[in-house]
Amino acid sequence: MTWTLTDDLGAYLAAAAGFLRSQPVRHTIQLSAVETLRARGASAFGETAPLFGWWRSGTGEITAALLHTPPYPVLLTRLPERSAQPLAEALAGCGRQLPGVTAQQDDAAQFAAAWSRLTGATSQESRRSRLFRLGRLRPPAPGPRGAARVATTANRALLESWLAAFAEEIGESTGPPADVVDERLSYGGLTLWAADGTAVSGCTGRPRAQPASAPSTPRPPAGGKATAGRSPPR
Repeated sequence: MTWTLTDDLGAYLAAAAGFLRSQPVRHTIQLSAVETLRARGASAFGETAPLFGWWRSGTGEITAALLHTPPYPVLLTRLPERSAQPLAEALAGCGRQLPGVTAQQDDAAQFAAAWSRLTGATSQESRRSRLFRLGRLRPPAPGPRGAARVATTANRALLESWLAAFAEEIGESTGPPADVVDERLSYGGLTLWAADGTAVSGCTGRPRAQPASAPSTPRPPAGGKATAGRSPPR
């Protein structure tokens, strides 16, 4: 039973893709991030190269995976029993700098405790989130005025300002990656809702090949803030 760490996306996919895709809803953020890295390269999320890893059980099965795309926290799947301490040791041993960890609550607590013992760093809970499954879709009646349309490069500045405001409101100090709007515009991955000729809300669709949750941002009222729910913007 051991962790394997690598900066090779191909090696990570060869080892862990089957595990991640076995539960695509639970692992939606990991799969979305992988597709973004495949499409935009290793610098998609920042200047520091991403790090990948997987846990192989005593029977040789892959039962956990990690993804770290600085400046974001390290992202973990569910951790098998007694794997948090070896993971902290492996990451500390390779000199990885971690701003935080995103994981199931008990797994995050175990990893943070192990990391603190090794590095002397302190930790605190900064955010809780939940993944919701869409059940029966009930269109509003009557429907809102306006219609949806695919965003174009003419909408770049508006979309960048919305995403930046959204990141600030939810306390995500890093904000969205600098070129995320251009990348999603390139394949029609951003949609606007326009009423009376004015864009009043927007949402991102899927990365090129992976269904995933993503930002959905209403236009804020004058002097107000936009609020919406989504997964991290990757």
